[in-house]
Amino acid sequence: MAGFILVGGASSRMGTDKASLLLDGRTFVHRIAEELLAVTDSVTLIGKDAGELQLNLPSASDAYPNWGALGGVHAALLASRSPWSMIVACDLPFVTAGLFTRLAGLREDFEAVAPIQKDGRPQPLAALYRNDPCLVRAEQLIKSGERRPLALLQSVRTRWTPFNELLELPGAEHFFDNINTPQDYEHASGKGDTIQTAG
Repeated sequence: MAGFILVGGASSRMGTDKASLLLDGRTFVHRIAEELLAVTDSVTLIGKDAGELQLNLPSASDAYPNWGALGGVHAALLASRSPWSMIVACDLPFVTAGLFTRLAGLREDFEAVAPIQKDGRPQPLAALYRNDPCLVRAEQLIKSGERRPLALLQSVRTRWTPFNELLELPGAEHFFDNINTPQDYEHASGKGDTIQTAG
């Protein structure tokens, strides 16, 4: 499996680049990369030059710029040289190697493996995708005007993983804490109303 972190979002609700926000002295992207590197030796940033984030990781651009999350998933699949890809959004800083190891153990006979959050919503941006079928379908969906990665998962053989199958994993309660706004960041960091960024 290859790992990919989507860092190309506009961060409009946060007001600053989410990828460079700090938690416990490490950027969101650094935290996610460390967890992925416990599972794979290949982690690539999608949508932004890695040099901007001061990380020694390869990067790749979106083939369909400004196409949102599905465009990022497509770019990751296009850049991947492995049969499977682990794709994570940079605003999910609490994902762990344990989560991806669990999802990887469920992939046999499927074309994607996606968790269901505690609130019952599927999470397409902390998921596994089998490259060949998912890249073909992502391309078709984008050409039809679709922008949601959930549409991709709904159109391939996906192993949906209920939250109760993940619950005993360390950190499970926070896997899918989505840090989108200054308020989300304050809650996650406990640092009051000061947004800290790297650099």
